[in-house]
Amino acid sequence: MSRQQITIPLDIADVNVLEVEYKGGAYHIKLESTLNYAYCRKCGQKITALHERDEWVKVQHLPILDRAVLLYYQPKRYRCPDCDDQPTTTQQLSWHQPNSPHTVAYDQYLLRALVNSTVEDVTHKEHVSYDSMTGVLKRCVRTQVEWSRFSDLNVLGIDEMALKKGQGDYIVIVSTRLKDGTLRVVGVLPDRTEATVRAFLSSIPAPLRATIKTVCCDLYDSYRQAVRAILPHARLVIDRFHVARLYRDALDTLRKSECKRLKHTLPAKVYRTLKGVLWAFRKRKADLLPEEQARLDRLFARSPALEVAYSLREELTHIFDTASGKNSAKRQLRAWQAKVRASGVNCFATFLGTLDRFWNEITNYFVDFDTSGFVEGLNNKLKVLKRRCYGIFNLSHLFQRIFLDVEGYRRFA
Repeated sequence: MSRQQITIPLDIADVNVLEVEYKGGAYHIKLESTLNYAYCRKCGQKITALHERDEWVKVQHLPILDRAVLLYYQPKRYRCPDCDDQPTTTQQLSWHQPNSPHTVAYDQYLLRALVNSTVEDVTHKEHVSYDSMTGVLKRCVRTQVEWSRFSDLNVLGIDEMALKKGQGDYIVIVSTRLKDGTLRVVGVLPDRTEATVRAFLSSIPAPLRATIKTVCCDLYDSYRQAVRAILPHARLVIDRFHVARLYRDALDTLRKSECKRLKHTLPAKVYRTLKGVLWAFRKRKADLLPEEQARLDRLFARSPALEVAYSLREELTHIFDTASGKNSAKRQLRAWQAKVRASGVNCFATFLGTLDRFWNEITNYFVDFDTSGFVEGLNNKLKVLKRRCYGIFNLSHLFQRIFLDVEGYRRFA
């Protein structure tokens, strides 16, 4: 009975297949390069005088029908007739890097498998060694940003994250949102000192620095001073979500003190009707369910000051949501400040000072409505990466893994 056969392309350029054999659960394929030249390693000229063929080299290629594929070929060496000592040069092939146990295509296949996974998982699934996987990362993924791949940086985001929970061991993630909306990670800095941030910003090539329109960050002084020093032309924006955290936390402090007061002054049966108010209180008014609104109404009936403060919080959020430009926002914010001072509510006192101190940087948000939202989203991805890999404390390795998770499918598809 004859076997049914199919033809599957290797997708390797400039080779002839000499022999195919299936044994030991793998396909063994001998190849020969059809290119008849190399480029001299000394003078760089094209050379065609074949000197010899080296020993057979074995490399692993993409699997076929869930079976391993091993390729064998003899690298060609060519002699240069123009150099004094007539050196020989080994032919370089587009599909295989020297000293790599894999084809370029198989390296990329393994990198795609590593996206949102771990090295340990990939070694088990693809039956490769741990050293092979670290070799793939070393060959294919840079440990620092390649500025030559960028034509613009548009909006930079600067934010910190803790490598170890509760240790105060912060690193800084610098990312960019390009004009086409693409998110890229461009830096992982070892600390958040002004000198470190300055040094990184200075390392950006001058033509690219000139394309940075906006820098979004929190209120940390080192970031702002470094940006002002190195990127004086860029618009510095204090992220609206960091601002929102400040005034919302201020109101939450008042809620805690009022609930503590009510717990000591109200009968236990009455106080129980206020239970579960926390999450309703933190919601926007428009998002409240009827039972949540009723719970808040019971709380506000016992604490009019808290109702006033809650309304002021909602008004401020509305300004950030609807103001049409910087000048309009300034007028509305000044009116809101005056209303707070006239209300007699003191919980926003510190926030009012912060708003005055960072007035220009906060109101810069209303120019193009840029935020660090893309940075915060990236930070969540990084937290998952840390947990998945049980912590990555080498910053070069961390940059590689962040790069792979963010850009892996696009770069190695």
